[in-house]
Amino acid sequence: MDLVDAKARMEELTVLIEKYNREYYVENASSISDADFDALVNELRGLEKEYPQFKSKHSPTERVGGEVQSEFSKIPHKRAMLSLGNVYNEEEIASFDRRIKELLHRPIVDYVGEVKIDGLGMSLVYEGGELQYAVTRGDGVTGEDVTKNVITIKSIPLRVKEKRAFEVRGEVYMPKASLSEVNAERKEKGEPLFANARNCAAGSIRNLDPSVAASRKLEAYWYYLVNARELGIHSHYEALAYLDELGFRTNHERRPLKGLAPMLGYVAEYSQKRPELPYDIDGLVFKVDDLDSYDELGFTAREPRWATAYKFPPEEVKTKLLDIFVTIGRTGRATPNAVLAPVRVAGSLVQRATLNNENFVIDKGLKIGDTVILRKAADVIPEVIGYVEKDRKGGEREWRMPETCPVCGGPLTRVKGLHYCLNEHCGSRQIEAIIHFASRNAMDIDGMGDSVVEELFGEGFIKNIPDLYDLERHASEIKALDGWSDKSINSLLAAIEASKGQSLERLLYGLGIKEVGEKTAKSLARRYKSLDAIMDESEEKLIELDDIGPVVAHSIWSYFKDEENLRTVSRLRLSGVNVLYLGTDQVDVNSYFYKKTVVLTGTLERYSRDQMTEILEGIGAKVAGSVSKKTDIVIAGPGAGSKLEKARSLGIEVMDEKTALDHLARLSGEAGA
Repeated sequence: MDLVDAKARMEELTVLIEKYNREYYVENASSISDADFDALVNELRGLEKEYPQFKSKHSPTERVGGEVQSEFSKIPHKRAMLSLGNVYNEEEIASFDRRIKELLHRPIVDYVGEVKIDGLGMSLVYEGGELQYAVTRGDGVTGEDVTKNVITIKSIPLRVKEKRAFEVRGEVYMPKASLSEVNAERKEKGEPLFANARNCAAGSIRNLDPSVAASRKLEAYWYYLVNARELGIHSHYEALAYLDELGFRTNHERRPLKGLAPMLGYVAEYSQKRPELPYDIDGLVFKVDDLDSYDELGFTAREPRWATAYKFPPEEVKTKLLDIFVTIGRTGRATPNAVLAPVRVAGSLVQRATLNNENFVIDKGLKIGDTVILRKAADVIPEVIGYVEKDRKGGEREWRMPETCPVCGGPLTRVKGLHYCLNEHCGSRQIEAIIHFASRNAMDIDGMGDSVVEELFGEGFIKNIPDLYDLERHASEIKALDGWSDKSINSLLAAIEASKGQSLERLLYGLGIKEVGEKTAKSLARRYKSLDAIMDESEEKLIELDDIGPVVAHSIWSYFKDEENLRTVSRLRLSGVNVLYLGTDQVDVNSYFYKKTVVLTGTLERYSRDQMTEILEGIGAKVAGSVSKKTDIVIAGPGAGSKLEKARSLGIEVMDEKTALDHLARLSGEAGA
């Protein structure tokens, strides 16, 4: 076969395979036998091996999982993936409807009701009729490129007839039947079971080996065509129909809803149908159907005003309170925890729940041996809400906070109603400190979760934060432990090595300096640029900084005067951990926004609210959430409401987004915005 014929045949096979995939996985039909389909795939695979130069970037042969990736690259969203506001009852739904009608000056509004799939938020970007990449929601501004894993979901079209660029968003999920199959296989192998379908789906998509995602039988529904109006579509309901036409799998439990009464009927209908669906849903979504009204409705700081999510009431179950034990956090705080008879609630098996503090246990009147009522707050955190009085038999036992730390044996001290172990070298505090250091918002060491830290600490392989970077010398010993393999230890070591390159603000936050949260850590990193500069700063100078008062300043200053903390920092340096700020801020004392307090309101077009906040804070501005006499500038986009009115009444400078971008362009040296 010559090159021209080979290329043509490969393109023909690709089109045919995608056609049959769509028939089978989207339309629930098939015009070809499994054997004939496999023959086409095998033929294409053979040609790709012989003529690799013609292999498509997203060939259908990759849907079974390609080579293992070393890490996920980051991709900024073209438009922020914001979360939705929540409503919890009929009154709040009515309030949402009333607010929309007032903003749009309409007596009745058309909505679209959709089921809210409990999965992993995902965005697909297409250009020239081909999938370019798939990216997770991430922090809403930046996500992870998980294309190789997502294309293993065979219902996702790799090519579409629409040649214009567009973005579609949806939810990757695991059907209930797939979870049952996966857990049955894991049970046979003696592996721990997945607690629920969402966790399994998220873990599969974020696994560096695409074959894992391919084996899990994941699915996806697509619910939002981001730039529909650019494609000439002005109705959300019509946009979903167009996604159907392009070959995307959309959820047909959706309904057009005219006004409040049908919305409430939709809630009643799916409150009953929820258990019968072949996938988990954690609520319903109501969106204004008229896409042209979205500019007028605008956004709050974190969510669109044109949509809301109705959350089902938390499922409540009964179980036994078998015991109460105390854990010690990284700050030394002692927290009582419930040991429960295992019970399934909101899709997962629960055996533990926090009881917050001693007063919580006393105020709830809980006794060991009680039958208690359990639910998941926001469908996530197990919460004991009370006991069942009629189930008491008389043998239940009172509980009180112990006087000594269960880990180190030191005294527990009561401070403002809470108990603390004041021994800074208590083993439990060290475990929590390591967990915090490795967490996603700190050094982001993938695979170093709570249970792994506890296991490695218990085995003596790590006793403090710097020990993480010496873990490689224990690799053979760790591999000998149950559940570990060459692959798992190598992945963990690679994640630890990658964490050395994190920017200074993550290191500062990860060190767990008292009173220093993510925002303060970022502010310090931007201001000083290096750990040395922070360590050398006086307490008096720290106090002078914006948003850092005497308490925070003293905490930072005293942290770097402690010999043990200095040893920690020194060991981290020797291990190669970065101690410099890696941001690209352009702080300029002559910039228009330097040291000014700015409020954002209305819809911003070029950047999301979060992105604009990052930019402004990066050049020395302070971004506030509300307008006051201390506000210097309000940047107002379409749909700006009360904040704009208040700014005008106070005589505060107001500018539109273009003016703000012009100021930023002058700072960066660009020709224009």
